[in-house]
Amino acid sequence: MSKTIFSIFIFLVAVNLVPTVHGKKLVPCFFVFGDSLVDNGNNNDRDTVANANFLPYGIDYPNGPTGRFTNGRNVADFIAEALGFTDHIPSFATAKGGDAVVNGTNYASGSAGILNGTGKEFGDVISLDEQLQNHQTTITRSTSMFGSAHVAKTHLGQCIYYVGMGSNDYAAYTMNPDRPSPDHYASLLIDNYSRQLRELYGYGARKVAVFGLGAIGCVPATHHVYGTLCMSATKTMSGVFNTKLRSLINVLNQDLDGAKFTYIDTFGIAASKTTSFRYPDLECCTVNVGGTCIPQGVACRDRAYFAYFDGYHPTEAAAAVLAKRAFAARSPSDAYPFDIQHLVQV
Repeated sequence: MSKTIFSIFIFLVAVNLVPTVHGKKLVPCFFVFGDSLVDNGNNNDRDTVANANFLPYGIDYPNGPTGRFTNGRNVADFIAEALGFTDHIPSFATAKGGDAVVNGTNYASGSAGILNGTGKEFGDVISLDEQLQNHQTTITRSTSMFGSAHVAKTHLGQCIYYVGMGSNDYAAYTMNPDRPSPDHYASLLIDNYSRQLRELYGYGARKVAVFGLGAIGCVPATHHVYGTLCMSATKTMSGVFNTKLRSLINVLNQDLDGAKFTYIDTFGIAASKTTSFRYPDLECCTVNVGGTCIPQGVACRDRAYFAYFDGYHPTEAAAAVLAKRAFAARSPSDAYPFDIQHLVQV
C-alpha cells in the first residue's frame, strides 16, 4: 500500500467515526475510566514518572502535549467524536464548571490498575477505586447542578461509560517471582473488577463498554522477550482474564436491573489491526529503557505506518482503528453483546 493511499485510509477511518447528524450528540455525556491508553492529563501534576506531557507525545494533537500517551488522539477521543462531542472529554484534573459535569469526565491514570497497589512503584497514580471516588465528586456536582439526586441519576443513566483496566496489573504480575497461577490471578482481578463495576452501576451507570486486555505481551517493549512466541505468551497472561471478563458481562447484565454492559474484544481487534501497518511491532519514538518516549526526543516521520508510538501505546492511527471497530463492530467477535453504537440505542 502506498503512503498516499494509506494516509487516505487512516483519514477515512477517523472521518467515518463522526455521526451522520452533524453536531448532534448521541448521548448527553461520556465518562472514561482507565489507564495510560486513555489518560488525557490526570497524571500531569502528580508525583509520578508515569506522565506524557512533553514532546514528542502530542506531536500531532492540536494542543500539543496534554498527557496523552500517543502522538495525537487516543481511543477515548475517537469514541467521543463518534458520539457527537465537538470537544474531547476533559480530564478530571482540569474539569471545571457545569459543562464538564454535564458532558462527562475522563478519570484515567497512566500505570493504574484494578488493584490499588498496581503502578504505585511509579508514584502517585490513580487506581480504579480512586477513580470511582473521583466520580462520586462529579455526582455530587451533578446533583447540585440539577437540583435533584433523582434527576442527576436519570441523566447519568443515559450516558456512555468507557472502562478499560488490567494491563498494568498484568505488568506487575509478570514481574512477581511468586506470582500465582494465571487462573488464580485472573479470578482475583475479576472479583475486584466485579465489585468496582457494580459500584459504578450503583452510581447510576447503565450503558458501560468494558474493554478487554489487548496483546500486552506483543508490544514493542516486550516483543524481544517473547519473539515468535509473542501471541501464545500473551494468551497465557491475559487470555484467561478476557474469558472471565466476557462471562462477567453476562452476569452483570443478568444481576443488575436495567444494566447494559458490553465487552469489547481489544485483543482480537489488536491482533487483526496490526496487519494493516507496515511496522506492527516497532516503536515510533526514541524510547528510554522503560519503553516510553525520551522527553524532546525524536519521533518517526511516517507515523501512520506504525501501530505503536512508544514501547507500549498505540499511535493515533492504531487508536482510530480500534475505536472504529468498538463503535461499529466489523466482526461479531469485536463486541458482545453489542457495539457502542447499539449500546447508545438500547
